[in-house]
Amino acid sequence: MKTRDRILQTSLQLFNEHGEPRITTNHIADELDISPGNLYYHFRNKDDIIWLLFQQFERQMDAALQVPERRVPNMEDMWLYLHLAFENIWEYRFFYRDLDNILSRNKKLRTHFRRIIERKVNTATAICTGLAEAGIMNATHDDIAALARNIAVIATYWLNFQSIRASAANPRNDSDHLALGVYQVLSLVAPFLKGEARELLQQISREYLK
Repeated sequence: MKTRDRILQTSLQLFNEHGEPRITTNHIADELDISPGNLYYHFRNKDDIIWLLFQQFERQMDAALQVPERRVPNMEDMWLYLHLAFENIWEYRFFYRDLDNILSRNKKLRTHFRRIIERKVNTATAICTGLAEAGIMNATHDDIAALARNIAVIATYWLNFQSIRASAANPRNDSDHLALGVYQVLSLVAPFLKGEARELLQQISREYLK
C-alpha cells in the first residue's frame, strides 16, 4: 500500500476510535512510524486528510443512495438503502460524531454534506413514492415528505443519540449501533405499509434486534 493510502487508512481508524479533535498529524505519523515531514509531503495539514476521507465517503454514499430507474421500488430496496447508508455512516462515523465541529471549519465540506443529506431525503422519498404508487404503502404526499425527512434525521444523528444514551453499565458492540439505527427507521415505515409488505418489514426488523 502506498504511503498516501496508508495515511488515509490510519487517519480514518484513529479519527473513528478517538475522535477527530483529539488526533493530530503527529499522532498519525507516530502510528505509521513515519516522520511528520513524510506525512506533510503527502498532505499539507489535517484538514487535507479530512477532505480526502470525505471524498471517499461521498462516493460510497452516492453509490448507496441510488434508486432503481427501470422498475418500481420495493421493500428490499428500502432495506438495502438503509443498510448500505448506515454501513457507510459507521465506516466514516467520526464525521457524524464530530459533525458540527468539522463542518464549522470547512465551508466546502459543509456544502457537500448538505448535498448528502438532501440525497438521503430524495432517495427515501423516491422509494416511498414508488411503494405508494404500487399500492404497498398507504401514505399521502405530505406523509412521505415527513417520513423522508425523519429518515434523514435519524440517519444523520443516530450515532450521537446512541453515544449519549449508552452507559458503561450497558455497553453495546459496534454492530449494535448499525442494527438499531436500521431498526429505528424501519419502525417508522412499518405503520404505513399494507399486508404482506408490513409483515415482511416486521420480519426484517426483528432480525436487527438479534
